Amino acid sequence: MAGSSGLPWARAAMRAGLVGRRQMARWALAGLQFRLRGSTDDATRKILREVKEVFAGTPARDLSRLAPEVLVELIPRIYPQMLEEVYAHQDAGRRTFIVSAAGDDLVQLLARILNMDGGIGTPYEVGPDGRFTGELGGPFMYGPGKVEAMQRFAAEHGVDLSASWAYSDSASDLPMLRAVGHPVAVNPDEELARVAREEGWRVMRFERLGRRLAVAGFAVLLAAGGVLGRRRAVLGKRRTAR
Repeated sequence: MAGSSGLPWARAAMRAGLVGRRQMARWALAGLQFRLRGSTDDATRKILREVKEVFAGTPARDLSRLAPEVLVELIPRIYPQMLEEVYAHQDAGRRTFIVSAAGDDLVQLLARILNMDGGIGTPYEVGPDGRFTGELGGPFMYGPGKVEAMQRFAAEHGVDLSASWAYSDSASDLPMLRAVGHPVAVNPDEELARVAREEGWRVMRFERLGRRLAVAGFAVLLAAGGVLGRRRAVLGKRRTAR
């Protein structure tokens, strides 16, 4: 997709009152830097630390309820050419999965909406009280963490990584790309483009987003309308009570 999935999620959290404007401004700047220069290890670790601190003690259901609003923004950002690539693999009899640093629940939901076979995202630990503890519940899906999760998943589901494809736009995913037999660089950042040239990897480039998925995004909004409507009504009552 174009850009990071983190910014739409952060905007939804701010609208729900879970994130302050200053924190949102910092994450927006990080999102701009990602679009311009790609991800860096230091920046990613910093954002992860902030996310864990900000949402520690937040009810897990409050974050789960952000999913419809986040998906409405994410789906139109997906390149139609990549979906065509996904469906070509499916037509050839291959299973397809999303592996992302985004939260596991959101990644799995997006995979279902896109008619893919599954998703692997970053798990966040939830305590007995239903609130986030501020710790991860498994590997962070970034760099070597993606490889660890992929290898475990492949072993459990009979997936041969040496006969598999992986796609990424960032040099941070080099461990993942090198873990499969068919790495592909998609709209790569400068470092990934250099490595792809040296290694002879396939490179896909497309910069213009199509509009076919905008309809899908609208459909998600309609499907989530009842949830969003109830939530906003509750928020409105709270503001009136104040």
